[in-house]
Amino acid sequence: MPPMSEPEATLRHKTIAIPESRQQDVLADLLLRRGATVLRCPLIAIKDSPDVDAVQRWMTAMIGGSFDDFIILTGEGMRRLEAFAEGFECRQDWHRALATVRKIVRGPKPVRELRKLQLHADLAGAAPTTDGIIESLQEADLSGRHIAVQLYGSNPNHKLIDFLRDKGAQVSTVAPYIYASESEQQQVVALIHQLAEGAIDALLFTSQPQYKRLASVAKKTGLEALLTAGLEVTVVGAIGPVMADYLKAQGVRVDFMPEGSFFMKPFVTALGVLLAEQ
Repeated sequence: MPPMSEPEATLRHKTIAIPESRQQDVLADLLLRRGATVLRCPLIAIKDSPDVDAVQRWMTAMIGGSFDDFIILTGEGMRRLEAFAEGFECRQDWHRALATVRKIVRGPKPVRELRKLQLHADLAGAAPTTDGIIESLQEADLSGRHIAVQLYGSNPNHKLIDFLRDKGAQVSTVAPYIYASESEQQQVVALIHQLAEGAIDALLFTSQPQYKRLASVAKKTGLEALLTAGLEVTVVGAIGPVMADYLKAQGVRVDFMPEGSFFMKPFVTALGVLLAEQ
């Protein structure tokens, strides 16, 4: 392999931590090309379902008019399904299907997400719980109906599904997101210790949920003081002014962000310039 040229070698011997994002691979590649050691951090508490094919099959069935009812348990689920529809390039068809199906919501958050699409809920749970949904459907004739259910996380919600099937309905579930695992939390704890030990040269933030997750784990594990100390000795970068303002509002010093163009390549270039000056 030929020797690296400037500015590609500007990050040699530097360890850069990058949280999860949809462009994490792009960012990692840019850093590696400049000689950095890249530490990928699991700093997202809620993630898209890794089973994209299952989500797409379910959405194809929805768009095809297979369902009579759609039980929406969380606002997060609606947001994730909307993002999947955009990725599958079927948003208009998805919206038409939503307008047609009877929409049953567990609580106010799915209602808010529907309103963003100029849609409304047809039936709400008696309470914002699974039991509330069951109570609202207790006297309904569901025999022969095909009901879609958006699950929360990877919880199969056997109580609700069994109730619907006992009422004679056919049920199809979709799980558009998952929660971070316990092992991923331990990786976040390890990151906090590495920051405090000065083992990481820079930590790059591209979205607010990344810092929220870091702060949440620190609070849950009693490591808030250690995290504060670690961020004081680590170069902190923000992808743009919105991210920078958020971090500053949380009391986090922001050392740099790209100027004018808030994309990955200028982000890495700005980091290289700052570390070279140091």
